[in-house]
Amino acid sequence: MSTHHTTVPFADLGIHPRVIAALKERGIDAPFPIQAATLPDSLAGRDVLGRGRTGSGKTVAFSLPTVAALAKSGRRRTPHTPRALVLVPTRELAIQVAETMTPLAAALELRTMTIFGGVGQNPQVAALRRGIDIVIATPGRLEDLIGQGHVRLGDVEVTVLDEADHMADLGFLPAVKRLLDATPRDGQRLLFSATLDNAIDQLVKRYLHQPVTHSVDSAASPVPAMQHHLFHVSRDNKPAVVRELVAGQGRTLAFTRTKHGAKKLAKQLTAAGIPAVDLHGNLSQGARQRNLAAFSEGSSRVLVATDIAARGIHVDDVSLVVHVDPPAEHKAYLHRSGRTARAGAEGVVVTVSTPEERGDTRTLMRQAGIKPTNVDVVPGHPAIGDLTGPAAELVTPAPVVQSTSNGNAGGRGGAQRGRGGAGGQRQQGGRSGGNGGGGRGRRGGTSSSKSSSPTSYRTETPTSQGSRGQGGRPAGSSSRRSSSNRPGASRSGGGAAAFSANHRGR
Repeated sequence: MSTHHTTVPFADLGIHPRVIAALKERGIDAPFPIQAATLPDSLAGRDVLGRGRTGSGKTVAFSLPTVAALAKSGRRRTPHTPRALVLVPTRELAIQVAETMTPLAAALELRTMTIFGGVGQNPQVAALRRGIDIVIATPGRLEDLIGQGHVRLGDVEVTVLDEADHMADLGFLPAVKRLLDATPRDGQRLLFSATLDNAIDQLVKRYLHQPVTHSVDSAASPVPAMQHHLFHVSRDNKPAVVRELVAGQGRTLAFTRTKHGAKKLAKQLTAAGIPAVDLHGNLSQGARQRNLAAFSEGSSRVLVATDIAARGIHVDDVSLVVHVDPPAEHKAYLHRSGRTARAGAEGVVVTVSTPEERGDTRTLMRQAGIKPTNVDVVPGHPAIGDLTGPAAELVTPAPVVQSTSNGNAGGRGGAQRGRGGAGGQRQQGGRSGGNGGGGRGRRGGTSSSKSSSPTSYRTETPTSQGSRGQGGRPAGSSSRRSSSNRPGASRSGGGAAAFSANHRGR
């Protein structure tokens, strides 16, 4: 994977040698443009407004000055009073920010933790009671814990707003304002966003003191390394064309308009011999983390997601994004498409448009500043193969052996031809696990994959409650799922550690 680094070394920016060593362990040896631009000001203690596309390296850009400021001030940890706060819009993003930030903080003996909903609060409360330096939180759960008296923000030295534009889209701005009002006015504040609209401008004027603005790769500008294609299909041919698009080699992210559509498509793809998982708001936190881990580690090559669920997806090496349902507006198109071509890699984006969507799609592309390649396609069209490369052979689905009410696909008995190798690796025997809540079957003939990250780090709060590795259950065990909300009820097998694979861009 190619990367576009500047030549300014971290050491020349005043980064602590132990932190530089932690960066090198993650494969980061020189700053990305957004880091090189913002670090001189943020490390000097100034308020910074950083504008950069998802995947441009913003997480490292705010992690380094945060840990540096806490190490410099040298204040002691005290129960219930974090010294730095990072606000993010989604649970998935909180986990992934922690994956990047925790080893950098640990290098300077600082503790981090995540706070988000969908899991039991008791481990989070216990970690706060022990004392925490950096809290990475979603607004809703953090406000809950503040209301219960478990968190006080009066000692926060550095506050970070990450993906502020997406927090505005998701309606979090009133909560964000309440939380920022609870932090000291003289603390350092760093705001990072892909776009700057009126709502973000209000936050900047109200909470940042003489901010220095740095703009790198605005989301309004298309990614140079990204190819955009518009496939015009009939309604009848759309399902087959989508299957052919996602059946090629490489990691694919497919977007649907509705939660039901995501669940249905993932089930159909898995039944057709294309292992797929879904991501949407109806899944429990444990199921979301299992499915993201399966996609991150490669045991499922296709992730079918809705817009809101995809806000926190930061997985490198996504080679293809398919807009199965064109988004409603151009910002969503750019955000969805930004899941590929991350950290300097190339990527392909395909929008599948039916005749009744043609006018809206044309307007969407114009507003996004995109000039796609337009092709009228039918199943088997050469343009599909040109984009996806050789597809693994798809087999006629065998009868379903077992289905689950919560899972998106019960497994198939017999042999399933996977999409892993050039000729399609064969998985014999047992059933392929389902994609949703209860369908964790045995992966016949294969052992569970592990994260490709050389090192995994624990945050203070277990962020992978309720998660299991893709290896599934041992033969003969019950298929009922423990509640992900019950502390200590889960075994961590995938979860947060699986996200550390290939996260060089953050």
